[in-house]
This record gives sequence, structure tokens and C-alpha cells, in this order.
Amino acid sequence: MEPPSPSASFFPRATPSRRFTAPSADAIQAAITAAQDNLLRLQKPDGHWVGELFVDSTLCSDYVAFMHWRGKVDPARQEKCAAHIRRRQLPDGGWNIYEGGPSELNASVKAYFALKLAGDSPNDPWMIEARASILRRGGIPKTNTYSKLYLALLGQFPWKYLPAIPVECVMLPEWFYFNIYDMSSWTRAMVIPLAIINHFKPTRPVPDHLQLHELYPVGTEDADFSLPRAPRFLAWRNFFLRWDRLLKRIEALPWRPSRPHALRKALAWMTERMGEGSDGLAAIFPAMLNSLIALEAAGVPEDDPIYQKATRDFEGLFVHDPEDFRIQPCLSPVWDTSINMIALAESGVPSDHPALQRAADWLYSKEVRHLRGDWRHANPHPVASGWAFEYNNDYYPDTDDTMMVLMALRHVRPSDPAAAKASFGRALPWLLSFQCRDGGWAAFDRDVTKRWLEEMPFADHNAILDPTCSDLTARVLELLGYLGYSRELPLVRRAIGMLKDTQEDDGSWYGRWGVNYIYGTWQVLRGLRAIGLDMRADWIIRGRDWLESCQNDDGGWGETAASYDDPMLKGRGPSTASQTAWALMGLIACGDLNRRSIQRGMEFLVTTQEPDGSWTEPWTTGTGFPRVFYLKYDSYRNNWPLLALATWHNEKNRVFHPSQVGA
Repeated sequence: MEPPSPSASFFPRATPSRRFTAPSADAIQAAITAAQDNLLRLQKPDGHWVGELFVDSTLCSDYVAFMHWRGKVDPARQEKCAAHIRRRQLPDGGWNIYEGGPSELNASVKAYFALKLAGDSPNDPWMIEARASILRRGGIPKTNTYSKLYLALLGQFPWKYLPAIPVECVMLPEWFYFNIYDMSSWTRAMVIPLAIINHFKPTRPVPDHLQLHELYPVGTEDADFSLPRAPRFLAWRNFFLRWDRLLKRIEALPWRPSRPHALRKALAWMTERMGEGSDGLAAIFPAMLNSLIALEAAGVPEDDPIYQKATRDFEGLFVHDPEDFRIQPCLSPVWDTSINMIALAESGVPSDHPALQRAADWLYSKEVRHLRGDWRHANPHPVASGWAFEYNNDYYPDTDDTMMVLMALRHVRPSDPAAAKASFGRALPWLLSFQCRDGGWAAFDRDVTKRWLEEMPFADHNAILDPTCSDLTARVLELLGYLGYSRELPLVRRAIGMLKDTQEDDGSWYGRWGVNYIYGTWQVLRGLRAIGLDMRADWIIRGRDWLESCQNDDGGWGETAASYDDPMLKGRGPSTASQTAWALMGLIACGDLNRRSIQRGMEFLVTTQEPDGSWTEPWTTGTGFPRVFYLKYDSYRNNWPLLALATWHNEKNRVFHPSQVGA
């Protein structure tokens, strides 16, 4: 049964009427022990953890379209994808992009096309419902640029209405007003393959009976689909649209002397980042899929080692569940391992426990020490030392994983103290070197914040930049606080200033990498506590009060991704284990464990725990690109609740976990 779609009236505000019994210390300890046992059972033999990343149906839809574009369809795999897509259709005929969300146009068009390619008839009842849902939302003309591009590859949208992405962009020097390193790392990894594809325009039309005429509103199939201009003549959007027209005229010229060199350079840039040390281009699904299309369009043979590696890496995202074939957007072993280590250590697992030491050794083995990473173009720090999200992604270590890894490693007594200290001595300065001009931290780069780029025609995935985030900035403060750094240091004071500047009027903070204001607010409060601020300050109390104001009647907290579209829905949603854990840790950071909100939240976690020590959580609480792409981390339902229970226990018993590794 599908969860109901969120709306302003669906989620009631918290009311104090429900009777509850605060859990005893013994009940909390029993819950901690069961949760520890559950995590330890899930550990891999080499010491790491990895949970599945669940996403919407678009990945399976794109894969079906890709098989047809290649002309090599695996019938069994296609049917598994089609079954996956059918299962996720909503009652109104469309498909959503997060659990409980409303139908979304791009996901729905992709799903319909994939099902039609897989053999479903347009006259099947579910296809009729899907078509009606799509047309109510404007049909193919209203989809975003990336959806239209995949349609163009199969002859279902005119290339002339897609933004030009010239491969010459890879040649622009770094001193130029714009170059590829002004875009976010994930956009860069998607755009370079798309530039190669844009050059070749490798259209392979599907047969007439598989085309999508019916997804164009009546009278629009041959209309002008040019992107609309901004009302103001001198707007950046209009500048880019005029520039796009010029680029298309240049592309139509018979002689383009720079094109062969630009193509070679773009292919070299792409294949270099797909080689050894990387599980595919940027190790994320969109870039990996685009790179496979680009390789084939460029004539790279299938028996070429880079093509074979790209295929293996791509298929490494597949989940061969007999009940439901799925595709993950990437893999999350470093992230999951770090959080699990912190939760276990904070909950009382000794620093020399074999499970923690195996996990620490695995993390040390994943340190990225290559100066070839893209980050170096905006950050001249002379030493490379960080961690990526995935198993192997040498070009794209990120700040958030590095923060979390260092917080995890500080808990474990190292088997080689000298090597561990050296690793800390490299990684911490590398992390701190990413502080941006406004005092905050972004995810992959430093100061990739040219707002005018958001008006580029292919920027409608809402993530062309990598701005600083309150959640990441607060996590740096949390780490520094645990390591004994003073709040009077200039870099700390600047970070605190950034958090003050980004606080919402109601006291909350926006969450960039988790859903949403609950995620941002708890991390800020936890970070401020760790760095030693007075948690009774008015601005901090406002954050605590906001968290309390959105507690549900069952004692838990929940928020859906709808709050990214409508801030009026912030902090509202069915209670989840992970978001309840976040809210509890934010409140505990402000002190006073006897507050009713904390006691009710603890009761929620204790009473909703499963007999095996896990929690059940169907909702989506992770964020990829706000308003575009979301993730459900399967590990979140198990590790964050344990950390919250441990945080309460440690606060009550005044337990402090000293660092086992010197920075």
C-alpha cells in the first residue's frame, strides 16, 4: 500500500495529549545492546559496512532506454526493470521521486517510455492512467533538459531545442571568467560526457509503434520548444539563451578547427577519471551512464579495456534481488562504516574491540592521497588526504565523508599509532583548507558559488553549484570540538558566524544533505555544543524550541522531502527512526534530559525497535539534489537511533569518549 502524499493538512502538529511512560535506564540499555548486536551482525568480514541506497524508478527507466539505444536488450533484465517500475506506479497514474511524494513529471515520462519499450501496450489500463497523469502535468514539453536529452537519443525530442554543450568548454583556462571547475563536481562529471554526446548527437530512433506522440499535448508535437526568456532583457538567462543560439550557428559551420582537439581532450578528461582508482566516472549513476553513451558515440569499441571497465562499474550498481531488481545511484561504504563506528563506540563498544579495529584499518586503507583530484583546481592545498563516499573514487574525495571518517577514527585505538597520527595530520588540514569565503564548508570544492551559472539552460537539475551548507559547517565544528580546538580560533569564529547568518527566522536550519530542516537543525545544535558554545544563548534556544514544536503526537519526528518545495511543510511528516534520532540529539545538545520532548522521543525509539535490534523506516530521509533526487539510506534506520540512545546515556552519566588518535 502506497503511503499517502504529504500535504499541509495531513501531518498534524504535535499535541501533548498522548499518554506515555518514560523508558527506564534498563530499557534504554537493552535497546542499545540490541542495536549494537544488529550492527555487528551486518559488518562485512573485512571490517566495513555498506547499506543499500534506495531511490525512485528513474534509474531502471533510464537503463531500459539505454539498452534500446544500444540495440542490445537483455529481455530478462528488461522485464525485471519493468516489473520494478510497475510496482511503483501511484494511484493517480504517475511516479514519484521520494516515498510518499506526489507524481513527478520527469519520473513519469521516463517510466511510461520504459514500459512501452518493454512491451506494455498504450491501451493497458496502467498506461492509460500514466498518460493522463503526464498530460495533466504538461507532457514532454515540460520535462527538464536531462530527460529531453535521453528522449532525443531515441528520436523522441528534437535536438535543436536542447541547449548546446560544446566540447570546447573543457579547453577553457582556469583564469577565464567561466571554466568547467566553476561547476559542482557532479555536474562537471555529467556535462563532459554530455558535451561529447552533443557533438555526435547519436540518435537511434525507435520503431513507429514505440514512439511517444501521445505524450505531447494535442497540437504541440511540432511546436517551438525553445526555452522561455526572462522578462528582463539584460537577465543572465537571456544572455545564455542568446549565447546558445550563437553556439548552434557555429556548430552548423562545416569547418570547426578546434573541435577535433576539444573532442580528444574531453575524451581524455573523461576516461582518465574512469580508470584505476575510480568505480566509474565520479562513481555515480548519471555520470556513469552518460560516459557509456559517450564512449559508444565516440566509436570506442566494446572490447576496449576502458569500455569493459565502465560496463563492469555500471553493473556494479545493480541489486539482483529475486523479488525486485533495483539499481543504486552509487555505493556508500565509507559513509556507512564511519557512522556505524561512531554509533558503536559512543554506545560503549571498547576502543580496542576487534570489530572497530577492523573497520578502522579498512578506512585507513581508503584514504585518498592523490593530488590529481578535481578539488585542487579551486584549492591549492599542497597535500591530498581525504575520503570519498564510495569504495574507490580518487578524483572526488569530499569534505563530509572526511569529517565523518575522522570522527570515527578518533574513537579507535589504532594498531599502528604512528601511521594513524600521520593520517590525521594530513587529513585534518586538508579538510580545514576547504573553508569558503563565507566561513562555511561545501561538499566537494571551495567557493564554487557563481550564482549566475544557475541561469544556464542545462542547470535545471538544481545542483550546478556546490554552496556552503549549515549541516557540513556544523559537522566541522563538532569534529574540532572533540579534538579540543578553541572556539576563539578565527576559522571557528567565522564558521559560527556563518551558522548565525543562515538560521531561519523560526530558529531552524536548512539541511542540504538530509531531509531537511530537522537534519540541518540537529547538526547545528550538536556542532555548537561540541565546540563549547553557551547552549542557553537566545539564538540557540530558538533552534531547540523549533525542534520541539514539530514533535509528533507519537513522540517521534518526521519530515518529508516536500519541505524542499514548500517550506511551510518543514518539520512535518510521519515519524521516522532516523529523524527522531536527529531531533533527539539536537535537543540533548541543549541540555536538560528531563524535558518532556526528550523523554517522549526516547520512548518512541525504544518502543518501535524491532526484536532483532533494528528499526523499520519506509520513508525517504536522504537528499541527493533537492527537489530533483532523493535517497533512502537503509543504514540510517539502524545507526542514527543507536547514536541517539548512546548520546542520551552518555549525557546522563557524564561519559566522555577521549580521542584515541592525536591530530
